[in-house]
Amino acid sequence: MIQEIKIPRILISGTGSGTGKTTFTIALTKALQAKGLKVSVFKCGPDYLDPTYHSFITGKTCQNLDGWLMGKESVISSFVSASQGSGISIIEGVMGLFDGHSPNSEAGSTAEIAKWLQIPTIVLIDASGMAATFSAIASGIKNHDPNIPIQGFIANFLGSKSHLSIIETASIPLPVLGGFPKSYEHSFPERHLGLHSAGPDILTEEKLSFWKNLCEEWLDLEKLQEIANSAPPILSEASTEIQIVEKDCKIGIAYDEAFHFYYEENFKKLRENGAELVFFSPLKDTKLPEVDGLYFGGGYPELFADSLAKNKNLIEEIRNFANSEKPIYAECGGLMYLSSEIQNIEGQSFPMVGLIPGKSIMGSQLKSLGYVEVHTEKRTILGEAGIRFRGHQFRYSDLVLDNEDDLIFSYHIRKRKSEQTTREGYTVSNVLASYVHAHWASNPEIPKNFIASCKRFKV
Repeated sequence: MIQEIKIPRILISGTGSGTGKTTFTIALTKALQAKGLKVSVFKCGPDYLDPTYHSFITGKTCQNLDGWLMGKESVISSFVSASQGSGISIIEGVMGLFDGHSPNSEAGSTAEIAKWLQIPTIVLIDASGMAATFSAIASGIKNHDPNIPIQGFIANFLGSKSHLSIIETASIPLPVLGGFPKSYEHSFPERHLGLHSAGPDILTEEKLSFWKNLCEEWLDLEKLQEIANSAPPILSEASTEIQIVEKDCKIGIAYDEAFHFYYEENFKKLRENGAELVFFSPLKDTKLPEVDGLYFGGGYPELFADSLAKNKNLIEEIRNFANSEKPIYAECGGLMYLSSEIQNIEGQSFPMVGLIPGKSIMGSQLKSLGYVEVHTEKRTILGEAGIRFRGHQFRYSDLVLDNEDDLIFSYHIRKRKSEQTTREGYTVSNVLASYVHAHWASNPEIPKNFIASCKRFKV
C-alpha cells in the first residue's frame, strides 16, 4: 500500500569532486547531533569510502543511493527504510550535481536522486579566489534544471569572514547559508582509492570538534534545519515495520581492515531472503565460522598482504571449504585474496589462498573505473546462464592468469561508457570471483540464487 511518509531531509551537492562535500556533511552531522538530533546519512553513487566516515560518526550504516545501479523504486525504498527513527536524513552527492554516467543523461547523478526523493538541495561552490563570479556560477546551477529543489548555496574554501560577507552581498539567486574557510591541517588524508577508510586514527575527536565548531560558527544551522523540515512527504510502498524472516542459511562475511567494501543493500537482501550473516576476519581469525557459504568483499588486501599470507591456518580452512564444494563468492579485493599471490606496488609478492589460478599485480595507474553491466555466460553460484546485473569497478590491480582456459570465464562485462566488452567472472568449481562490485538491487534474484546454492551444500 502506498503511504505518505514525512522525512526531514537535505541533500549536500557540489559543482564537482573536491568541493568538500564529505567534510561538510561530517561537520553538519556533528553539529546536528550536538543539537540532540539522530542523523541518518546516505551517499549518492557507488563509492565505498565516504560511507565509512558517515557510518563511523552516526553509528549507523551509511546506505548508497545510486539511480543507475538500483533504479527508482529501490532508491526510495532504501532511503525510507534507513531513515526510520531519525530526526533528519542527510544525503551526500557524488561528483557535481548534474554529473552521472553520461554527459547527456542524468542517470546515476545526484540530480536524479534529488528529483526522485523531492529533497531540498544545497550546493557547495569552491569560492577560493572569486567574488562576483560566485553569483554567476550559482545562477547557472539554479537555472540549469528548474525541477531540482535547490534551496541555497555554501561558499567553501574561503579566505576569511570578510570574504564570506562579500559573497553574501553579491546578487545571488538563492541565499548563501554560510561557508567554510580553508583548513588543510584539519583535512582527511587520501590514498590510491580515495580517502582512507574511517577510524579513530583518522576521525580524531580533535578534528571532529573542529569541524563541528566551525559549522556552528560559520553556517546558518537554523535555516538548514528549516529547509530540511520543508521537504514534502515521500510516497512509498516501503514498509516501516521490521520483517521477521526465518533464517535457514548461514553465510560468512569477510569483514576487517582488509575487506570492508560492501553495499549494505546486498546484506539486506541476503537477510530478507533467509540468510544469517556471520562476520569473520581473514586478518585475525584462524578458523572459519560454521557457515554454508562465504562472501569476500573488496577492500585493501594489498596493504595487509603480509599479514594475510601469514594467517596460514585460515587460508587452509578456506581451501578445505572450497574443496567441499561449498559456494564462495568474491569481489575485487576478495578476488585478489583468492588468487595465487598478490604483488604489491613495491614488487613484493605474498602467497594467497590460491583458488583462482593467477597473480594479482598492483600498479601505480588506475586500471579500471566506472559502471559495468554483467551478463553470465554459464551457470554459476549466482544462478543460471543469461542472468544480468549491474555493478561498478575501481581498481589499481590486474589479474594475470596462469592459463586463460575458456572454462574459467563465466561473465561478459560491458563497460557503460565505452560499450567495450570483456570476459571475466573467474569460476573454479563453486568459487566465483570478479573485479565487479555487484549491486544486487539491479537483480534481486541474485541473492536468492546465492542462498539456494549455499543450501544445496548445507551439511
